[in-house]
Amino acid sequence: MAQRGSGPDFIEALARGLHVLRSFSPAQPTMRLSDVATAADLARPTARRILLTLEELGYVRSDDAGAYTLTPRVLELGMAYVGSLGLWDIARPHLHDLVARTGESSSMSQLDGSDIVYVSRVAVPKLIALRVEIGTRFPAMVTSQGKVLLAALDFDEVLTALSERTRSGLPAPAITEPDLAATLAEVRDQGWAVADNELAPGVRSIAVPVADGGGVVRAAMNVTVHSAETSLETLTGRYLPLLQETAAQISADWAQWQSRPIERVQPHRSTA
Repeated sequence: MAQRGSGPDFIEALARGLHVLRSFSPAQPTMRLSDVATAADLARPTARRILLTLEELGYVRSDDAGAYTLTPRVLELGMAYVGSLGLWDIARPHLHDLVARTGESSSMSQLDGSDIVYVSRVAVPKLIALRVEIGTRFPAMVTSQGKVLLAALDFDEVLTALSERTRSGLPAPAITEPDLAATLAEVRDQGWAVADNELAPGVRSIAVPVADGGGVVRAAMNVTVHSAETSLETLTGRYLPLLQETAAQISADWAQWQSRPIERVQPHRSTA
């Protein structure tokens, strides 16, 4: 159901439109009007008007059979946020350097509700049972990056995040609050997390946090390996120090970028 605001300035039509966009997922990349109405919990006439508006704006397209899909223009909504942070341009060369040193894929992600969302990735051609690209979602608690990002939150914030339904198309893991608290406390104390065949068979990864200039964790980055090729000992003994070094470099460069002087353009005043 679309979020309903309580403030006098809340625009419910806008909230419904955004909810329709979010209703598309890896499990439902193509939907008919009835599917969208059901997924977004909207009346069919309302869903139809929203889809027609989004189609006219270029965010969805329909085929002759009446099936709707998102268009690449949807990426503009996220790229405005990504570009405003400055983090991803800063991180990219560091990720390439890390991959060159390890020979393994590396990614960065952020937390969105109970999911992580991949925002940067440098991959190597290896047979791993998952397809990962920018925008891919996974349930946070089955990933090393998700554990790192959740460990940076207060526990009440963790419970709020995990109460949201995953939009990854994968089942979210069942975990009790005591086990959840203990797992995240361990991650917080050691400063890194491992996911060992939790996301998919054969997928093993290790992740560390990336902080901004104020020391606030804004993202996580990982090294992903095939568990049949790379042991946990290699992951923690060899790759973890390189990963931590790279994350520290990215955090330092980002802090410097954030502290740069910003020249503000003054509006032109006519002398006429």
